Amino acid sequence: MPFDTCHDELLTSLQQESFAYFLVEANEANGLVRDKTAPDWPASIAAVGLALTIYPIGVERGMMAREHARARTLTTLRFFAGSCQGRGLKDTGYQGFYYHFLDMETGERAFDSELSSVDTALLMAGMLTAAAYFTGDDGAEREIRQLADQLYRRVDWHWMLAQNSDDGALLCHGWKPRSGFLKYHWKGYDEALILYILALGSPTHPIAPASYSAWLDGYRWESAYGIDYLYAGPLFIHQLPHVWIDFRGIQDRYMAARGIDYFENSRRATHVQQRYAIDNPRKFGRYGQFCWGITASDGPGPARQTHAGVRRVFYDYIARGVPWGPDDGTLAPWAVVASLPFAPEIVMPTIAAFCKLHLREVNPYGFKASFSATFRHDAAGDDIGWVSPYHFGINEGPTVVMIDNHRNGLIWTLMRACPYVQAGLRQAGFRGGWLDAPAS
Repeated sequence: MPFDTCHDELLTSLQQESFAYFLVEANEANGLVRDKTAPDWPASIAAVGLALTIYPIGVERGMMAREHARARTLTTLRFFAGSCQGRGLKDTGYQGFYYHFLDMETGERAFDSELSSVDTALLMAGMLTAAAYFTGDDGAEREIRQLADQLYRRVDWHWMLAQNSDDGALLCHGWKPRSGFLKYHWKGYDEALILYILALGSPTHPIAPASYSAWLDGYRWESAYGIDYLYAGPLFIHQLPHVWIDFRGIQDRYMAARGIDYFENSRRATHVQQRYAIDNPRKFGRYGQFCWGITASDGPGPARQTHAGVRRVFYDYIARGVPWGPDDGTLAPWAVVASLPFAPEIVMPTIAAFCKLHLREVNPYGFKASFSATFRHDAAGDDIGWVSPYHFGINEGPTVVMIDNHRNGLIWTLMRACPYVQAGLRQAGFRGGWLDAPAS
């Protein structure tokens, strides 16, 4: 069998397996999607946003009937349009934003979660994707477009500015009904790139371009292993905004000054990840040319173990990063798959190597979320080490989309035509490439 055909079949199977998460771990009655596969675990609005994003891929790749995707999408949008928006402890959202975690059945706020700015942005990105895809003249598809537009316009992005920070231009991480705005705000390169773009593009409650400039002021240009790049430690930061936005050939003032775009920056960050694993400064098990991928992920901790006289600390779920940590030997195969568009020459061999570790066996949703070959556990003779028992919607969604963006670019094509994304990019100062090309 030709080498390329083998790879194509592997990607197809991984995409189908990850897509299945959103078919099974969802409530058909309201469209909510479980955050992770733990018993009685709530939904996350980020997982819902990713579900709305991948349904069009499912239709186009033969994994889901259009009628099913349309019904799921409409159910989801109707739920959010009709859910309680208020200051109550059990409300679903407030000021157009939604709580990070929601009860799978009732849709009420779960845990003590915050009204999340960035997760609301991911949810809105999914809604806008649905509006861009379902363009038919029938009543259901017209209603999808109307509800998605209504829900996006309702978000009061300006209200979420960090009023309790030293710089009121920055967007806050979130808000809670008892304590108000969180003390943290988004400044510096991270997943909030998609948040700022959608907030800038709003026709009803936009933030000002000065907010984006304030965010840029926190950027760090670094060099690692001879590679110069805009630094962020966890790999997901270099991926998540690219799920929806095609950054190839467009630049804001920061990237224009350095002669690259965010896509090229993510390519460089992907190579830094591999180089770090080859160097393996902390001597963790299995790290190497074909075994890397450090990001926000589940982990074997909190725990401490001594290995060969070295006392090691292991974490639970944490944003792991390179080259300056935190790093406890935990790798996330999905994060490698999600880097496929940036560096397929190093990603595909690594995916093939992960397959040999049997991380997909007895497993309906593709690769296991994360593993640590360094952490000792009770399963004697298992050289994979600790393996996460859960799957996460925030992992499975980028797997589906980034495989598709690499092969077909469906979501990028849809979102390039979204007027709100175009407006947000222009307000942020992006120029060039497809953004300045005449409309076809």
